Amino acid sequence: MTEHLIVTDDHHARIIQMRRPEKKNAITHEMYRAMSHAIDTGQNNPDIRCFIITGGSGVFTAGNDLDDFLKAGTSNAEATRATNATKLLYSLAHNTKPVIAAVDGVAIGIGTIMLFHCDYVLASKTATFSTPFIHLGLVPEGASSILMPRTMGYQRAFATLVMGRTMHADEARVAGFVNEVVSPGHTEAEARKVAREICALPAEAVAISRKLLKLPPEDMTRRIDQESHLFDERMRSKEAVAAFQAFFARKKG
Repeated sequence: MTEHLIVTDDHHARIIQMRRPEKKNAITHEMYRAMSHAIDTGQNNPDIRCFIITGGSGVFTAGNDLDDFLKAGTSNAEATRATNATKLLYSLAHNTKPVIAAVDGVAIGIGTIMLFHCDYVLASKTATFSTPFIHLGLVPEGASSILMPRTMGYQRAFATLVMGRTMHADEARVAGFVNEVVSPGHTEAEARKVAREICALPAEAVAISRKLLKLPPEDMTRRIDQESHLFDERMRSKEAVAAFQAFFARKKG
């Protein structure tokens, strides 16, 4: 596990909290491994009936740790990324239990992508969602290229995934991937209420119904693999390396 991820079991819900506030919960390789482990180990545990993913008050996640990204784009670190970020995406694709997301603040990149693997999403009024992959010379990941158009339509998905436009909480609710918009600082408490409601339902009936509603895991992992291959190619492209270097130059400036 890692100090930047806190996993607690509360009644029948497993709460996975990203806690790296000094970096806006940017996800490191260690955090990816710990999140994947928390999901995988809950699959055969009958006491765990649902998951809650949260970043705490004020921020969900700024997405991938860009320091890790720049290292991967200028070295032979493809295997490291494949065994961490992709492993989490596989865990989400194969997960059989409801996942609730509590989003307070920014959800960038994979922080937004994760929500399309979730079953119920709560967002604070100040939450924002963006996937600036193309701005960094990259391509979509996490099966987002099939999940996002399926959820909110092709045109909205294009504006979000390709143009990189930011979406606010009320817009996300209209687009269909946020269920409720709540006051800032209350997303996790409201998520726990939703978890109690779900956990009170017959577990087997929930699992079967959820499976009927979602895309088959093999469809998602096939697209994850396709995107991941293109993503890794793009990370070594001149466009991507230049975009990352420009990003860090602006940060230093």
